[in-house]
Amino acid sequence: MARGQLMYSGGPKEVTAHLGRMGRKVPKGENSIEHLLDVIQEYDQSEFGVNALAEFCLTGLKPRKLAAEGISTVSSIPPTPVGPGGEDFDHSLRSQHSKSPWSGAQFTPSRRPRKDQSGKSQNPPRYGPEIVMGTPTPLSSISVYTVNEADYLSPAQRASATGAPGVGINALGHRGKFANSYAAEVWVLMRRNFTNIWRTPELFLSRLMVLTVMGFLMATMFIKPKDNTQGITNRLSFFIFTVCVFFFSSNDAVPAFIQERFIFIRETSHNAYRASAYVVAGVITYLPFLLLQSAAYALITWWAIGLHGQFVYFLVMLYASLLSTNSFVVFISSIVPNFILGYAAVIAFTALFFLFCGYFVDSHSIPQGWKWMNTVSTMKYPYEGLLMNEFGGTRNFSSNPPLDGNAILENLTISVVKDRKWRMVLYLLGWAVFYRVLFYLVLRFASKNKRK
Repeated sequence: MARGQLMYSGGPKEVTAHLGRMGRKVPKGENSIEHLLDVIQEYDQSEFGVNALAEFCLTGLKPRKLAAEGISTVSSIPPTPVGPGGEDFDHSLRSQHSKSPWSGAQFTPSRRPRKDQSGKSQNPPRYGPEIVMGTPTPLSSISVYTVNEADYLSPAQRASATGAPGVGINALGHRGKFANSYAAEVWVLMRRNFTNIWRTPELFLSRLMVLTVMGFLMATMFIKPKDNTQGITNRLSFFIFTVCVFFFSSNDAVPAFIQERFIFIRETSHNAYRASAYVVAGVITYLPFLLLQSAAYALITWWAIGLHGQFVYFLVMLYASLLSTNSFVVFISSIVPNFILGYAAVIAFTALFFLFCGYFVDSHSIPQGWKWMNTVSTMKYPYEGLLMNEFGGTRNFSSNPPLDGNAILENLTISVVKDRKWRMVLYLLGWAVFYRVLFYLVLRFASKNKRK
């Protein structure tokens, strides 16, 4: 529907064929529904209006092509009725200062027929022969709504005409930048995100299946390690591999924003919602799903391997790892133009984080010029935090040679302070917030509110 008239009647899969019959083929790589909305907007802003598309939907009469693509024919002055009775009112947003090369042609019904002194029309509508067969026609019993002058009034004009505040107008008569409140925007965006996940469950189930399968693999691979040097090595291998799995499995979030970029630009260009509301809604939507993924892996591996420390800390650290890496991947997806560069950038940065996390070279042995990489590596904090939770204390993990948990941490140059492991969680959450802020700044200031 557009301005009360039917633009298309059919299923989503038939939109491409509908546009092809219209003569507006969908460009390669673009969504067909998005392209249909673009076509409707172009005709709505032209001198022909959306009546041409409505006529095509009803009768199959192919609409005339626009004068020139990319040239706006919209006048900022609303059209006014002609004649005392207002019968010749032009319902399209036709510019008074631009003429189309089709203005003299009579292939479709004239939008404003001339009348003689007797009131009879001098140029009755004449249809051209180009009626496309196969265009779906709705039931004749459906009535078509005809727009009126009030449809083209601005909210301020409508408020002054009716005496009541319009959309985005408060009681004092001031126009707000956004029609809805911040909470309403977040709620609507959350509902849409949950609907998308419900319709495409593979977005959520793919990572859940990966972590579940890897959890069973790790549980059977490192089951009940012995208290000796080999058992210590097995525990270290389990934790570093766990960190890698959680960070590399988040690469599937790269297409998340790339697929929605055009929709976001279209909607925010019309002030449908704030960029911050989009960011907050995305975070809140994925919180329960990330928690479920972390819990599935933790429940499978904790008792099967016989880990020590606090189970709650183990779960919280895995959860924080998913939050931070998800925020990082979403930020990267907002600054790259396509999937290929997105995956390449995420994999490259994740490999660097893995190199400087402290597993291959401890943090005190890293060259001075590269110590900053150890700080920005988000894999450092879950790696050290999980080791603190496992080996912290005086429990013996090896009898020959005798090694307790604190001795193992000291050999790895990791702090043995009991409360420091919770700082690692806070640092990791801080990086998650930092990358979300960067994501917001890119959306707010770097995203062009104009579709190419």
